[in-house]
Amino acid sequence: MPTELITLIAALVLAWLVFTWLIRVIQTTLSTALSVAAIVLLLQLVFGIDPTALWQEIQRVGDLLLDGVESFWRPE
Repeated sequence: MPTELITLIAALVLAWLVFTWLIRVIQTTLSTALSVAAIVLLLQLVFGIDPTALWQEIQRVGDLLLDGVESFWRPE
């Protein structure tokens, strides 16, 4: 009987830890998503930049970073 009780308590503690970790991850994700949405809305309203133009610039920066990393690892 005590072994089963200890197992139950350990399972409950573990479930609580996983649950609280999941809640923190969801809060952080929502906070980040709202921040990105606010930045995109601000860029759209203040500067007239539409989301597709913003996405193209993000891709261009990613390509530049990738080219830089490739040239660093593969010198000519």
